[in-house]
Amino acid sequence: MRLKELTLCLLMVFGLFAACIQEEALNTEADIEGVTLPGDVLNRPAAFGDAFSTPDGSRVYPVTLHVKEDTDITHLAPVLELTEGATVTPASGTVLDFTTPQDYLVTSQDGQWQRHYRIYVTTGGISGLNTHYSFENVRLDGNGKYHVFYEADQYGAESWAWASGNPGFALTDANEKDPLNFPTFQGNDGYQGKCLTLITRRTGALGELVNMPIASGNLFIGTFDVLNALNDPLTSTLFGTQFEYVPVRISGYYKYKAGETFYELDKTAEDKLRPVPGLKDQCNIYSIFYESTEERPILDATDALSEDNEQVISTAVIAQEDAQETDEWTYFEIPFVTREGKTVDPQKLADGRYCLAIVFASSIRGDYFEGAPGSTLCIDEVDLVYEDLANE
Repeated sequence: MRLKELTLCLLMVFGLFAACIQEEALNTEADIEGVTLPGDVLNRPAAFGDAFSTPDGSRVYPVTLHVKEDTDITHLAPVLELTEGATVTPASGTVLDFTTPQDYLVTSQDGQWQRHYRIYVTTGGISGLNTHYSFENVRLDGNGKYHVFYEADQYGAESWAWASGNPGFALTDANEKDPLNFPTFQGNDGYQGKCLTLITRRTGALGELVNMPIASGNLFIGTFDVLNALNDPLTSTLFGTQFEYVPVRISGYYKYKAGETFYELDKTAEDKLRPVPGLKDQCNIYSIFYESTEERPILDATDALSEDNEQVISTAVIAQEDAQETDEWTYFEIPFVTREGKTVDPQKLADGRYCLAIVFASSIRGDYFEGAPGSTLCIDEVDLVYEDLANE
């Protein structure tokens, strides 16, 4: 091939390559994928919460940073990891005062999409600063359907959110938009102020189709993996978060009324339920303190309370004779019982290797889609008492 022809061919190839580059679509994503802080100040990875709606109708995506208690949160410079080509205002690394939450606006590479994030910084969480739970704080989930309970830090900002099975119930009844018709919601008639209200409910036709005809009201410290809820519901309930103290007991006030008819799961029945005459539903209140391991950093509902679970250090489980039906607010106090042969390693405790979960449920067999529709458990003014080994 002559030099002139070769040069012409190369120019054509480079021209086509350049055209392909120019025609490649720009990224439409406008996400924050990670947030870090300079220095050794974070207690745990950034927590990305469910989007919520503001009074003006816009959607905000919350991100919570848990920092060590001696951190100066008036001068922090979060470093943001964004989706490819996206930009953010204020810029990543900007020093800001986080005594109040700071808003960030992310714009996609193609300039057509934006997402509003709100970053909270807190020294709260499950610590000595925050072990009394009154259930006064709720917000709506990102779709405005159900209540999400959360705890506030010393600045009034959301420090961490409780989890519930409400997202799973929303999958089985997509048209339900009244928070008071979900299994877990905030009630008005608390021991003091508002309270937690849990009601066991029928899930309807879709729930029956996937062999999940009943949803127990529940609330727990941990997370709910809604993407796995229909495939493997027991593993979608993830219990616990880091706790740097040794729990001693939990206490609080409750009211409970069992539903009229107890049902077992019956996959052969049209509605997937079989009534059990004479069997009374029961509520459940318990807490688990366990070691987080590399192989299994967090426990799920398959075996969290199993006697042969080697990770569990101690549990506090209400005795069923102490969880009787009552129309009046009734005090409960449950000590943590250390399992045989188990001790707490002070170094592991300081390294954040232990986790704690507190769980409330309106039906004790709710994990297995059994219980009495209408069973109602109300909870208020819960206290977690602990020992601080670091200061002993």
